[in-house]
Amino acid sequence: MQTVRVRIAADEQEAKRIYGVIERAFEDEGNPVTVYEFTPDGRVWAVEVLLFGLEPDEAIAEVQERVGPDAFTAPVEAELLEDLNWVQKSLEGLAPVRAGRFVVHGSHDRDKVPAGAIGIEIEAALAFGTGHHGTTEGCLREIDRLVGRWHFDRILDLGTGTGVLAIAAAKLARQVVVATDIDPVATRTAQENAVLNQVPHLIRTFTAAGVEDRRFAEFGPFDLVIANILARPLMQMARSISSRMTGDATLILSGLRVEDGPRILFAYGTQGFRLVRRWDKNGWLTLTLVRGGVHAA
Repeated sequence: MQTVRVRIAADEQEAKRIYGVIERAFEDEGNPVTVYEFTPDGRVWAVEVLLFGLEPDEAIAEVQERVGPDAFTAPVEAELLEDLNWVQKSLEGLAPVRAGRFVVHGSHDRDKVPAGAIGIEIEAALAFGTGHHGTTEGCLREIDRLVGRWHFDRILDLGTGTGVLAIAAAKLARQVVVATDIDPVATRTAQENAVLNQVPHLIRTFTAAGVEDRRFAEFGPFDLVIANILARPLMQMARSISSRMTGDATLILSGLRVEDGPRILFAYGTQGFRLVRRWDKNGWLTLTLVRGGVHAA
């Protein structure tokens, strides 16, 4: 599938404003969006978003349609990128990440997992979750803290991506973890990574558009749910996610910007959850909530 890079150039203040507009417009699809200094003197900044399966002119039209014609007046250009596995290329230069007892690494860094650590090997794939993002790291730290201190009967990794969080929970708890995603590529990748990490018998994967799928009832109700998604779908699914959980349950939420915190806490507060822990890194937020008599502080 071909990749098109759409670029908008502007001064720093306007570029950062445009970045926010573009990120919100594409947050549900997870298209990579970035903003950076485009010229050495810092006078010109660039906002870029990657779109897939489109021609350059179609990609420009898609961006302009999503954000609205009056969102910005800066010039927009697009170019077709070389047909490479960009995930593979990016992972080649990534060092192992330590999050609690977990060390997430690629196959090229297998020998860098220290003694006593729990290694999780993640191969490059077109799915989110390598441990290098603040949201993934925050979830891994909470899995290490929670699963290391309490027993959970049924665990769900909602929006599993590469399966890194499900694998972490399964390795630590030594029990079955359900891993689901809206994207069949993600669920297939998660199962492949489960095999790679020698826990295929502990990971149950399936593709589902939402938690209304009947299979959630078959595996649940869950007393630990990890959902590293995005703020908007987490808001929309607050009631349905809560309905799949026990009365005494723990919820790890991420994929959030720090400014998303209040509205997420309100949405899940209406479902009986209360905040017991928050962790943020580089503007990204991970929240741990509990309901009932659970004490997960």
